[in-house]
Amino acid sequence: MYKLVKPIFFSMNPEKAHHTVTGGLKTFSKIWGAKALLRSIYSVSDPRLEREVFGLKFKNPVGLAAGFDKNAEYIEDMAKFGFGFIEIGTVTPKPQPGNDKPRMFRLVNDEALINRMGFNNQGADVAAGRLKHLKDREGVIIGGNIGKNKITPNEEAVNDYIYCFHALYDYVDYFVVNVSSPNTPGLRDLQEKEPLMRILDTLQQLNLEKPKPKPILLKIAPDLTNSQLDDIVEIVTETKIAGVIATNTTISREGLRSSKELLSEAGGVSGKPLTNRSTEVIRYLSQKSNQAFPIIGVGGIHSGADAIEKLNAGASLIQVYTGFIYEGPGLVGEICKHILQEGK
Repeated sequence: MYKLVKPIFFSMNPEKAHHTVTGGLKTFSKIWGAKALLRSIYSVSDPRLEREVFGLKFKNPVGLAAGFDKNAEYIEDMAKFGFGFIEIGTVTPKPQPGNDKPRMFRLVNDEALINRMGFNNQGADVAAGRLKHLKDREGVIIGGNIGKNKITPNEEAVNDYIYCFHALYDYVDYFVVNVSSPNTPGLRDLQEKEPLMRILDTLQQLNLEKPKPKPILLKIAPDLTNSQLDDIVEIVTETKIAGVIATNTTISREGLRSSKELLSEAGGVSGKPLTNRSTEVIRYLSQKSNQAFPIIGVGGIHSGADAIEKLNAGASLIQVYTGFIYEGPGLVGEICKHILQEGK
């Protein structure tokens, strides 16, 4: 089915295609029996898929990465495709439009995307309001990916993360601190040890004051050196946050086959070009830390075999986004079946 309609979507501007698909899905889901139909086609249910990671029980280890549902608008709809967890955001304290359009580009020859969205979202309070009134999450774990507003100076960034933490705390199951997007000027500077320690320490202290602290994870870039990854291991250990998401998009254009015109577009690359590098980062962190903390693997997962590679490298859970766009909604079930076959 997806192979038939994919050329239509790929003929559109990528951002327009996204809104067309999600809007159409929301309309379709209102039809009687539609949700049950989607669930019967795409969901794979088996107790062997269940995972307990950082104190949370996931019905399966396949998640939807942040960026697809920035404003918590599509959780009930996307849950029907069989995801074990869905991560909303990136959410910032104040609404912001993001960067000028066009800001997303398909690299079809590389099965990849370039995006420079710039944390376009409706703000933490709007996302919290939607989560508060969520009716049916179907047992899906919800993560909140949080960031800073573009206009907030880096020296004040911690306040933005605090705001988002408080706004979403009652409605998400875990948090992700995003300091690794290449599309907000200066954001990646917060991956340096001193500012990152400040943000994570502050959030963790606030978290521990809660009756039921929630897992806090750090999302990192694939472009970090081994020395910087060593710092990440040390930071996670010292702050005692729950784990790491590896990885975000890359600024590298190495080895890509798409046109020079496309490759000159600013932004982060996701999809197949990330497959090997994200796996390398997962493996390095897992081995260097002696598996001291869980890792969610994301980047270039376009098949069940790609997912198994991430799990074998040391990931406890995996997420998809660009692979979901290129391969279609059947990817989630394919990965779950592959995991069962491999006994992972």
